[in-house]
Amino acid sequence: MAKQNSAGDLVGGRPRDERIDSAVLAAAAALLAEVGYADLTVAAIAERAGTSRPAVYRRWPSKAHLVHEAAFGGNATGGAPGTGSFAGDIRELVRRTADLLTTPLARVAVPGLIAEAAHDPVLHQRLLERFATQGWGGLEAHLTDARERGDLAADVDATQMLEMVIGAALAATLVRGPDNLDDAWVDATTRILLRGVQAG
Repeated sequence: MAKQNSAGDLVGGRPRDERIDSAVLAAAAALLAEVGYADLTVAAIAERAGTSRPAVYRRWPSKAHLVHEAAFGGNATGGAPGTGSFAGDIRELVRRTADLLTTPLARVAVPGLIAEAAHDPVLHQRLLERFATQGWGGLEAHLTDARERGDLAADVDATQMLEMVIGAALAATLVRGPDNLDDAWVDATTRILLRGVQAG
């Protein structure tokens, strides 16, 4: 039997048919919006895509992995922000993260993906790569420049910054609802990241 590498591509077998990939991803996105994460099944996705369950599982090891790619595959953060000011860059980091996590598909997918990632280390790693390593390529170098200018504390790195931004956005979608991650929320969150919470 052909095996998959870490990217999901077949090794030692027939190459993946990109037409099936596209059809399955489109079907998963459409059904996710229609029925939600809990009621979404691989069988329904395969039927909508005009393929079989084994064909889907040859590409994605679980429903969660498929939903992750369907919901976020085309949503890149665009790399490190470059607005011309450190405060502007942090605000853009917060805004892009909020936008990414409040798309219609993300609203449906994120709670289920978080729950599944707690028990699936491979999915957990891919989510980290999506939101950190891949999505914000160049951010560490960008923040290094900010540290050298004296704009950023020496002990804050890109991972910590992303943890604070992504954590705030995820918590806000649960507490406030995704419709409330508006410009006012972005501005308030940016102020806290820049200045902390102590008065003066």
